[in-house]
Amino acid sequence: MEQADGPPAVFDGVMAVRLPRPHRIDMYIAGGGLLGGILLWGIGLGTRPAAEPIVLLPGRWPILLPLAVTAGCELLRRAAPRTALLTAMAALTLDTVTQGNLVTLLMFTDVIYAAVLYGTPGSARRIPWISGLLSVTATVVPFALWRVPEALLIGVAVGIVALAPASTGLIVRNHRDAAEAARLRAEQTALLAEMDRTQAVTAERARMARELHDMVANHLSAIAIHSTAALSLDDPATSREALTVIRENSVEGLAEMRRLIGILRDSDPEREPAATPTLDGLGALVDTARANGLDVVLDTAHGTVPAPVELAAYRIVQESLTNALKHAGPGRVTVSLTRLDAALDVRVSSPYGRRNGPRAPGSGAGLVGMRERATLLGGTLAAGPDGTLWTVRATLPLALEGDPV
Repeated sequence: MEQADGPPAVFDGVMAVRLPRPHRIDMYIAGGGLLGGILLWGIGLGTRPAAEPIVLLPGRWPILLPLAVTAGCELLRRAAPRTALLTAMAALTLDTVTQGNLVTLLMFTDVIYAAVLYGTPGSARRIPWISGLLSVTATVVPFALWRVPEALLIGVAVGIVALAPASTGLIVRNHRDAAEAARLRAEQTALLAEMDRTQAVTAERARMARELHDMVANHLSAIAIHSTAALSLDDPATSREALTVIRENSVEGLAEMRRLIGILRDSDPEREPAATPTLDGLGALVDTARANGLDVVLDTAHGTVPAPVELAAYRIVQESLTNALKHAGPGRVTVSLTRLDAALDVRVSSPYGRRNGPRAPGSGAGLVGMRERATLLGGTLAAGPDGTLWTVRATLPLALEGDPV
């Protein structure tokens, strides 16, 4: 809403700088009510005869003042409902001491309805109670004073004019609030679903990144190291040995890539998934590392462990051997897997502290991937120097989340 420049003022309980612009529908209601009331006034139709004792302002012209004021209140029924109600009550009081106009009474009921529907929550709670109390009072008091059945009609009239529109406004407001709450819940559900989808996509991308790195990095590191040796040494035997290792790692890396691409392309949910590495394959993994030039000793006493733990342990050992191939100095690399009470302890130690730089470039994603694998299982991973050794140690819980205790 556009506002004019100037100091703010309090209007209908809120800060404003000028009167709010009436809603178009409110303008139609006010105009129609005013014209209808003038029409009834023009034909001389009032709600009370001029001789009735309550009529203190006889004549036709006094009828127009409360009619015009109530029509003006209709302009504020939505923008300033409390102000409109208080003003309309004063106009209705004035209307009762004239011959009255039926349209003034009808517009007053609409102002009460709008005050409950568009007003503050406090007004929506209080107005129906006050209207009900007035209706009961207007029923009991006249009957107690006059002791005639016709006195009960006063309470009925007050109930029709005040309690009925207030109750209707409260019912409509409650339905509107319930619909708004349902809409907000639907939007929140859609937002949560989108967040879940985004998190699922992100988690899947991270998983595939780990798999791709762990499957290919070992072979590519060996290729880079042995190709460097073949280029730097002018020895046919050494070059032939290096080329043999390069070819073996190229073939194995290509097979791993094809397996990963097959997993990504496979959209058949009933097809058996491709076999994933297990701890039974550690022997072949160590043999490959030895063929690449590492002096590796494997010590395992792990027994049977859950499949997710097997995969994580295998990948951690694989990445640790790859890092040892790129960074470790001459000496023995030790791989040990030990089953503890409720966890699998994985430890890989390699010589540390001799080289000035790696034998093959690295991205630093290996340690991140290993730590992510351990964290996803609720375990821990630490990697760092330990005297003359560089040690990677992972503790992987055997009781996964959701398993019975």
